[in-house]
Amino acid sequence: MAQFINSKEALVTEAIDGVLRTARGRLARLDGFPHIKVVVRTDWDKSKVALVSGGGSGHEPAHVGYVGKGMLTAAVCGDVFASPSVDAVLAGILAVSGPAGCLLIVKNYTGDRLNFGLAAERARAFGIKVSMVIVDDDIALPDLPQARGVAGTLFVHKIAGALAESGADLDTVNAAAKQVIDQVASIGMSLDTCTVPGSPKEDRIKAGKAELGLGIHGESGVELVDFTGAYAAMKTVLERLKPHARSGDKVALLNNLGGATPLEMSVLAEELANSDTIGEIRYLIGPAPMMTSLDMRGFSVSILPVSDAELALLQSPVPLPDWPGCSEINTPELLPIPDGLTPIKPIPSGHPATAAFVAQCCDVFIAAETDLNALDAQSGDGDTGSTLAGAARALKAAMDQLPLADATQLYRAIGLELSQSMGGSSGVLLAIFFSATGDAASSGLSHVEALKVGLARVQEVGGAQPGDRTMIDAMTPALATLPEGFAAAAKAARKGADHTASIVHAKAGRASYISEDRLIGHNDPGAEAVARLFESLA
Repeated sequence: MAQFINSKEALVTEAIDGVLRTARGRLARLDGFPHIKVVVRTDWDKSKVALVSGGGSGHEPAHVGYVGKGMLTAAVCGDVFASPSVDAVLAGILAVSGPAGCLLIVKNYTGDRLNFGLAAERARAFGIKVSMVIVDDDIALPDLPQARGVAGTLFVHKIAGALAESGADLDTVNAAAKQVIDQVASIGMSLDTCTVPGSPKEDRIKAGKAELGLGIHGESGVELVDFTGAYAAMKTVLERLKPHARSGDKVALLNNLGGATPLEMSVLAEELANSDTIGEIRYLIGPAPMMTSLDMRGFSVSILPVSDAELALLQSPVPLPDWPGCSEINTPELLPIPDGLTPIKPIPSGHPATAAFVAQCCDVFIAAETDLNALDAQSGDGDTGSTLAGAARALKAAMDQLPLADATQLYRAIGLELSQSMGGSSGVLLAIFFSATGDAASSGLSHVEALKVGLARVQEVGGAQPGDRTMIDAMTPALATLPEGFAAAAKAARKGADHTASIVHAKAGRASYISEDRLIGHNDPGAEAVARLFESLA
């Protein structure tokens, strides 16, 4: 898989310098590249306890993103998923430690424990007061003698960092860090493994499955579970955490492992907030990428019961753009729709034949969802089928509320329903089509003539004309021949739709942004949808 890097050997050093160029002078690095990769605060007061953390790179923004006032004093970076050397850790300790001493915050991996531990011993030989805490918050593998350290480490960074910034001594900061480690529990889930630079991607998570409890270096999890959606995923994760969640008000940390989109993370946040699996979750950090695993398409949840003092330390502000803050979980606030936008519902009326006709039209788009999405992937963003099918399902669900016995009002009602349930420009255009058709029908025009007026209004507003590679290419000939019957209209629509496969210079819609080689040989999805509709009606 291609990545935006120059070489795996220079990846970390180039990335660190890239961060420093936009850090506005807050950060610097020790002059030891490539073997010593240490980022430090430039405003550090050595009279306070220094906090040094780090480990392998690939977890960004951890750990460099948390170097700053109120959190870490220095971050020691190894290569991707590789522990930094003893000399690198020692360099970080010596660079930032003063009379108040230094606390090392280490995730529970063998390489990190050994290298940070030996560096601590060497620093003590220099007369520096050094304490070290080991974070082991991962509960995925209960039989593992030494649990892994994962995203719960961030609670330690924040609480210990706030205490150190306030001037607390080393014993106080150390005790607070150990208290957090004793209380925090974490577990993750992913739909895919990560891509390690310079290595082939491992493909062990099959479609329809998710891996529960995998490590932040891509290590295999405790088991593969069926994946059915965000609700079940969050429920599974919280059920595993529940035995480890102690009583009292809790803070949840919702961490993006690197490859989940912000939309997905927001859905997961909603599921976490709505869940009653673990009670008393009052506060949330995230959702955000905080301790990632390169591009892993997953998330992790960390739970920490907090005292009032610990909550205050978590909520104390820090000037770090990568720290999302700790906020209370609130119920969404609802405001009334502005005057004039409240939908006016038509008076429902029954008409079995019309209901069957509308349902038949809707079923065409529902059945064609996958095919139309595949066509749209060639010329757009791959969602035409889903957009039409979603609107069709909404229209079928609203059937009992439609004025089926009054064609004029029915056109308008369909236009209103599509404007509310159908997204994108196609939703707007079809809403205009049906609204204009209803207005024309109310003037006494026949159904066919009214539909032509609706089509003309769509062309006027949308700007598309026949030959521009849109649904107009199928709709125009279909309506022109509709007086001859559905069979003739279907034949004309199919001819128009198939012709779009040879139009390589689209002049409207998303296809106008697509290169010729992508368009040739593929029907426009909107035109194809129109052709399938008339073919069904025929």
